[in-house]
Amino acid sequence: MKDLIVFLANGFEEVEALTAVDFCRRAGMELDTVSIYSSKEVKGAHGVVVLADKKLSEINVDDYKGIFIPGGLPGAENLRDKSEVIMALRRFAEEDKLTAAICAGPGALDRAGLLKENAFTCYPGYEGNINTSGVQDEIVVKEGNVLTGMGPALAMDMAFALITHFKGEEKANEIKEDVLYPRLVQEWK
Repeated sequence: MKDLIVFLANGFEEVEALTAVDFCRRAGMELDTVSIYSSKEVKGAHGVVVLADKKLSEINVDDYKGIFIPGGLPGAENLRDKSEVIMALRRFAEEDKLTAAICAGPGALDRAGLLKENAFTCYPGYEGNINTSGVQDEIVVKEGNVLTGMGPALAMDMAFALITHFKGEEKANEIKEDVLYPRLVQEWK
């Protein structure tokens, strides 16, 4: 069983999706980027074209332990409006598998009925598009098996939260060291 599906739709936020994919693979996670279209080509919000590992029609969601929804517009809303994505999110929630989203991506978790009041974050201002109330002003929020992140500049923090969930804090710290994250944090202080 693979760790993670990273769903991609046209208009996805490249930094959020690809940072998670890169860092999670560095940590030894098995994941697939999955296009929701009949083609593996998916165009990001800033014109970067990515060739997904698989198409939605080629996977069995039961072969994965978690789902990650990147943000970006209209990408996150394209995922939110795809019935197969919503059904997969609901199924994972029923099976206590991880459902994760960043930026505008929590809109899909909201549509699937997975967000709890006062227990999620999203891109500041996007909460107006989410029916669940009580957005937190936090970089990453974990409530049970629902993980949400704030936005592009914080994509590394989301990736580390995904790694921690699947591989543990020690592995997340190892990847932080490898990518010089502690130095970045120190420089910002």
